[in-house]
Amino acid sequence: MGLMDYLRTQFLEIIQWEDDSRDTLSWRFPDQDKEIKNGAQLIVRESQAAQFVHLGQFADTFSPGKHTLTTQNIPILSTLLGWKFGFESPFKCDVYFVNTRLFTGNKWGTSNPVMLRDPDFGIVRARAFGTYDFKVVDVPVFLREVAGTDHHFRLEEFQDTMRSRLVSAFTDALASSRLPVLDVASRYAEVGGALLPVLNPILRQKYGLELGAFIIENVSVPPEVEQAIDKRSSMAAIGNLNDYVKLQMAEGIAKGDGGGGPGGQVTQFAMGMALANQMLQQAGGVLGQATPPAAPAAPASPTTPVATPVPELLSPADAARVLGVTEADVVQALSEGSLKGKKIGSAWRITRAAIDDFLRA
Repeated sequence: MGLMDYLRTQFLEIIQWEDDSRDTLSWRFPDQDKEIKNGAQLIVRESQAAQFVHLGQFADTFSPGKHTLTTQNIPILSTLLGWKFGFESPFKCDVYFVNTRLFTGNKWGTSNPVMLRDPDFGIVRARAFGTYDFKVVDVPVFLREVAGTDHHFRLEEFQDTMRSRLVSAFTDALASSRLPVLDVASRYAEVGGALLPVLNPILRQKYGLELGAFIIENVSVPPEVEQAIDKRSSMAAIGNLNDYVKLQMAEGIAKGDGGGGPGGQVTQFAMGMALANQMLQQAGGVLGQATPPAAPAAPASPTTPVATPVPELLSPADAARVLGVTEADVVQALSEGSLKGKKIGSAWRITRAAIDDFLRA
């Protein structure tokens, strides 16, 4: 091997990253203790960015294209290395490639139910899940705060952190909006779009990332709340209770005689309707007057007094019965400070005034 061949093997002449993965966020070029020579070629492909780091200090960042490394296009690195009049000798420097494409379809979701004050149901626990898209927009911040010195940083290493950050911001926004849980389902796109200007400044400053989309796929409530919704829907579907009872009685009378064929059944049904109407209009009948459509139950007013006498000092179990929630919900509210209480020994005690304040909040 000649001298020129030997020197060529010791110096880096072409620096590039031929990425074929779909989950790599950043990758450090393996220099194998080789030095970068003057005039070396740096190739940055589309959806990539290259970051030079010298002794832990961030130097120049390169966008897609083919770059010849000279003093003119690495001014920050030239300053760090003290090159006043250009450089001739090779130098050592770490080169990180960062994937700047949009990473789509990442899942998020609440690991535990979130307690919310709902205008229709009072205190309710809700779960939510969906997907989000993101990309790297500030390479130095991303490398400093997220990837660090990891030579091959993958998406799975960061998903848990992103998920917890997004869930926290989503629950805060939903709670502050006071949007009824039943209305969220018809406004998924609106709520998701409204969260972008709230989340992006935080993510950009803290992680160097930006969300392209935040999609809510589902917001669900506990089974007992779903049953209450179904009952309310059933009452609305019945409409006029008087007409409903007439129909039921007429069908019962018509079914009392199985003969007569189709024509006879129509006649029997008509006679049944007339008889049912007469029975209902008689004094002392089942319903003497037409019953108006069932109206949905009015939401509890914060100032509505509790129907049963409430003692001055309540245990968490007593407070749960008054508020219509579980004892675990009350203990959680006490721990968070949204419900005021005092600990006497190892047991919580809540005053009636604290219950009233909580309902007015």
